[in-house]
Amino acid sequence: MISDSADEQRGLIFNIQKFSIQDGPGIRTTLFMKGCPLNCPWCSNPEGMSSEPEIMVGERKCIGCKRCAEACSAGAISFDNDIRTIDWKLCTNCLECGKVCPSHAIQVMGEYKTVNEAFKIAARDRDFYNTSGGGVTISGGEPLLQCEFVRDLFKKCKDAGFHTALDTTAYCPWESMEQVLKYTDLILFDIKHTDSEKHKEKTGVSNELILENLDKASNATTTKIWLRIPLIPGFNDSESNMQKTAELASRTRAEKISLLPYHDWGKGKYSSLGKQYGHNGADGMLEPDSDMVKKCRVVLESHGLEVTVGK
Repeated sequence: MISDSADEQRGLIFNIQKFSIQDGPGIRTTLFMKGCPLNCPWCSNPEGMSSEPEIMVGERKCIGCKRCAEACSAGAISFDNDIRTIDWKLCTNCLECGKVCPSHAIQVMGEYKTVNEAFKIAARDRDFYNTSGGGVTISGGEPLLQCEFVRDLFKKCKDAGFHTALDTTAYCPWESMEQVLKYTDLILFDIKHTDSEKHKEKTGVSNELILENLDKASNATTTKIWLRIPLIPGFNDSESNMQKTAELASRTRAEKISLLPYHDWGKGKYSSLGKQYGHNGADGMLEPDSDMVKKCRVVLESHGLEVTVGK
C-alpha cells in the first residue's frame, strides 16, 4: 500500500547495519531491502530473497516455552522433550510464532518502515558521516524492486546532505533505476559474469538487462560507478572473464572494481529459513585461495583499474 505522502511511503527492510565500512566510502548505515529477482547459489543473505516477511529460527535461543506451537494454527510446530521441530511444508507463513516468541528464537525477517522512520534511524549517525565521508547505502535483496521507497528515502538523505550509495543487481526496468539515480551519488553495480548464458545458468536470469542498465547509467548520468564482483571459483574467475570485466569497467567509466571472494558464512541461515543450501551447485563451491584472488586482481589492474578485495 502506497501513501500519497512521500514520507509515509513504506519499504520492507530485513536489516539495518550501522557503522558499515564495506558498502561505500566512509562509515555508513546500510539498509537491506527484501526481495530479489536473482537466485544466486552463493547468496549469503537468503533472508533477502523473498519479497514477503518470513520467519527465521534459532535453535540455541529456544527456551521450550511452547508458545510458538500454541500460536501456530497450521500445526507446523511441535515439541518432543522440549526440542522444537518445524514442518516447513505445513507452515503458512502467518508469522504468529515469531510474534509470541519471548527469547527471539523465532524472528520475523522483514519489517515495513516508512521513509520518515528509516531516515530517522540513518540520521542518528550524521556526525559519523560528516567526519568519515560516509553516508547511507541501500542494498538487498534488490532495492530497486521497491524503487519508490528508495527514491524518496534518498531524496530525503540528499536534502540532509548525506552521501547516498545504491547496491544493485540492476535487474529491473531502466525507469525504476533512473528515478532513483537522480538522488544517488554512487552505484555499487553487482556484476556476476560477463557471459549471458553462464550468468543465467547460475542466477536464473541473463545479464543483458543488467549490462544495458549499466551502459545507460554510465551514459545518461554523472553518478559515480563501482563494480562489485563476487569471486566464485570455477564460475567467473577465468582470465578471459576478468579481461572482459576490465573492458566493461573501462567502457562504463567505473572508478573501481571490488573483488568479493566467495564464502559460506551464510550457509546456516538456509535451514533456519526452511530453505535448502546447495541449490544449483553451491554445496560444491570452494572459497578462492589467495593465489586465485591475486591472479584476478593482476589482470584487472593491468588495465589501469583500481581494485580492492573484500570491500
